[in-house]
Amino acid sequence: MLRKVLFGGLCAAVTLAVGILLGHFGIQQSDSTPSWVQDVAKDVDEDLIQRFISEVDNMEIQENLRELTKVPHMATTEGDRATVQYMLSRWQDPDTGLDHTWAEDYRVHLSFPDPNNPNTVTVVSSSDSVLYSAREKEKPYEAAQSDPAVVQPYAAYSPAGNVKGKLVFANQGKPSDYQLLNQTLDLAGTIAIVRYGGEGRAGKAINAAPYGVVGVLVYTDPLDINDGKMSEDNETYPHSWYMPPSGVERGSYNTDFGDMLTPYLAAKEETYRIPSKDIKGIPPIPTQPIGFEDAYALICELGGPEAPDTWQGGFNCTYNFGGPGFQPLSAFNNSDVKLDVYNKEELKASSNVMGVIRGSVEPDRYVIYGNHRDSWVHGAIDPSSGTSVMLELTRVLGRMVKQGTWKPRRSIIFGSWGAEEFGLIGSAEYTEEYFTKLSERTVAYINVDISVFANATLRASGSPSAQSVIFKSSKQVKIPGSDSTSVYDNWIRYSNRSSPVYGVIPNVGFLTGAGSDYAPFIHNLGITSMDISYTYDRTKTKARIYPAYHTAYDTFTYASKFIDPGFTSHQTVARTAGNVLMRLADSLLLPLNCSDYAESLEAFLHVALELYKQPLDAHSISLMPLQSAVTRFRSAASRLDQVIRDSDLASETPLKVRRINDQLMLLDRAFLDSQAFPKEYGFRHVFRPASVNGRFTFRSLADACANAMATGLASDWQKAHHHVSILSQAIAGAASILDDVI
Repeated sequence: MLRKVLFGGLCAAVTLAVGILLGHFGIQQSDSTPSWVQDVAKDVDEDLIQRFISEVDNMEIQENLRELTKVPHMATTEGDRATVQYMLSRWQDPDTGLDHTWAEDYRVHLSFPDPNNPNTVTVVSSSDSVLYSAREKEKPYEAAQSDPAVVQPYAAYSPAGNVKGKLVFANQGKPSDYQLLNQTLDLAGTIAIVRYGGEGRAGKAINAAPYGVVGVLVYTDPLDINDGKMSEDNETYPHSWYMPPSGVERGSYNTDFGDMLTPYLAAKEETYRIPSKDIKGIPPIPTQPIGFEDAYALICELGGPEAPDTWQGGFNCTYNFGGPGFQPLSAFNNSDVKLDVYNKEELKASSNVMGVIRGSVEPDRYVIYGNHRDSWVHGAIDPSSGTSVMLELTRVLGRMVKQGTWKPRRSIIFGSWGAEEFGLIGSAEYTEEYFTKLSERTVAYINVDISVFANATLRASGSPSAQSVIFKSSKQVKIPGSDSTSVYDNWIRYSNRSSPVYGVIPNVGFLTGAGSDYAPFIHNLGITSMDISYTYDRTKTKARIYPAYHTAYDTFTYASKFIDPGFTSHQTVARTAGNVLMRLADSLLLPLNCSDYAESLEAFLHVALELYKQPLDAHSISLMPLQSAVTRFRSAASRLDQVIRDSDLASETPLKVRRINDQLMLLDRAFLDSQAFPKEYGFRHVFRPASVNGRFTFRSLADACANAMATGLASDWQKAHHHVSILSQAIAGAASILDDVI
């Protein structure tokens, strides 16, 4: 029996080899030749890409957005469940649907305000008389804001509690802000008011607690979001895109991504969960966001010393530290701020909606395209602008598949992630559940979350090796309203950099943190990733993000009137991202460039040498291993480039193409090291940039050296040495991936 099995396997192998050789020498193959051998040399069809571009319809995107924003759809609510069914129905359409679609369910740890006991912020006298009350809900300007499903602004994962204390102003809530404030005031028993920006949401409260601060208020300063504009009479929404005075940015106040009770495990029904008391990275003290109209009423009454110039914001008053507390002549003098938070934590069922177009040649290689589905309120821009684009992209591609005019070489997986706003939960749980399969088979991940911030230019961030496919795709798409100017040419006008190889090119950013669903793919699994959107002209606004972000004003009306009238920028993003997707799914040779990675590594090394070589040398720590690793990586990348240039891959054996593609696909995986960021959940990729004085270098090394230089401790310099070794060996390991076999 064993002999028969072995003989049968040998015959099959010989048949396959003969078929490959016949194809190699141009000999006609019979109909019995496996279809994947017949099709293996086919490359991306430029005519089909042009057809895709022409069929993407801005009006279809508009109607997608109108449907998606009919009701608020915060994660796990009735509105969210309705969007699950809507996505399933679209992806199961008999004329335009995908090959297979389903809902993937998880049971996740979320945080909600109590609808029957709303959170409150008040100013109270010594006798507890209420002198001032902050708004509990934003002011309605259209019917959408009056929907009973609009959730009260709150800080998700803030603990419940009732605290009272004198108010102080702590700028952005950074560690340095509290350190400076503590040098002037006794912070014990105070409540701090801080502005968004400069520090993560959770960090604003985490940084405050060690100083004895008992509660934190967070607001959006009009200088940071509204270019200083404050008047609802003629300057802010509904008259313009600017946040109105009562607008409040909701958000998740946690530092780690994924379900917090099941770290590194998928949050299925029977999964082990850690005790909730062991959760890290959430506020230890009650925290609540408020609108800038309420922040104005509080900050402009504060006493005490004047805050530094860098702390001053958009209010027409002087920002003071606080006495602690209010000015002696204020009507609030000697009063406390009282913060009552009634948030509750719950285990809730959340769904990802998944869809697949099966690959015709390499179905076991995946290109994943994703965006989250849940929003804080109606979420027209965040995230439904991205979902409406994804639905149009799948409509066009699905119809091409159904009509038999196109089938991708590799499988395409679409993910509509659930509960992203609570910490990238849907995408993180998906990557944790299918960790091994995704690690072994995924070519790249494309993220299109907020597809349109504004309508000036493309913006993209991603792994350095993905830069070339983004450039190629953007050159083939025209900007809205022009038949001659490409997205690429327009982009280079707004944001560019000088490359030693290419000259002036558009600036592709880095995926540094966990701002969207690319994080678990790139940082934890090491999958080549990118994030694509349209954004604003930075010379015309200083807004850190679009002003209605996470507010009740992020509605279809807001999107269609102020962000993208006509939805032509949405259409442009769909055309560009879809082009990238088709190239990654169809190209014989993966359109990833390892030499572009070498260029980034060399730039990071240059900054590291300039900043850290001298202090490291002083402690007998050499950067030579890091220099050697980067040099080795460049040599390996150049050799692989030469192999590709010297090969006629369409005429060579499929296994050679597969081998080179695996080298390109696994490159980002080679940069993973669990010791790189041991205190940060899910961050293992050593190519994680830090911006130091406006220039990028290796984050792990920058952090270690900054800490060692601050403390001077020998143990901290040893940690810096450790990170030099981690970086050097990871980069050398990545170089070996690019080597030819052994």
